[in-house]
Amino acid sequence: MTSPTEKARADHKLDVPVVAEAEPGRADRTGRAQWLRAAILGANDGLLSTSSLILGVGAAKDAEQRTMVLSGVAGAVAGACSMALGEFVSVSTQRDIEAISSVRDHKEEEEVVVLPNPVKAAVASGFAFLMGSVVPLLATTFIIDGRWRMMAVVAVTSVALVVFGGGGAYLGGSRVAVSAARVLVGGWIAMGVTYFLLKNFNKDD
Repeated sequence: MTSPTEKARADHKLDVPVVAEAEPGRADRTGRAQWLRAAILGANDGLLSTSSLILGVGAAKDAEQRTMVLSGVAGAVAGACSMALGEFVSVSTQRDIEAISSVRDHKEEEEVVVLPNPVKAAVASGFAFLMGSVVPLLATTFIIDGRWRMMAVVAVTSVALVVFGGGGAYLGGSRVAVSAARVLVGGWIAMGVTYFLLKNFNKDD
């Protein structure tokens, strides 16, 4: 089954800003907004993939708390490392292409674009993913009863999906309500599919 992380990574890759040096004030504001939007989308990736993983494991293991927590932590760490590595490779390649293009086109110094540091982009991507993963992990860690734990994961994830979806839409200039609803419904589908598919494996005998 395709992990929600893989699909989300393709849709919400950390879109680091590429801005010119000619307008430093405007470039700084635009760059900050794009970085913040990318961070929100990265956090949304971590939130949804970790929540779906926790719910899937809980469905297959009768919501055993230790198993759910360990699975969630493993998924969060693995996902953050994967996002960071992918971002590092992506930004490094982008910088190489821009450098070659600048030399080939003989661009003037003032026209050279400013690209982000690959290490900083990788750290930002991985950190954003981890921050999103914290939300369902907290609900899983502090609620003892299995049924209530599963419900809490869905509840806190739903609220966070609305916040992240709306925030990303606001920074991107699109309709907040529509985008938040779209992200929420998509999250419900991802969590529901993972839960009900793995529910069939709830057999220990």
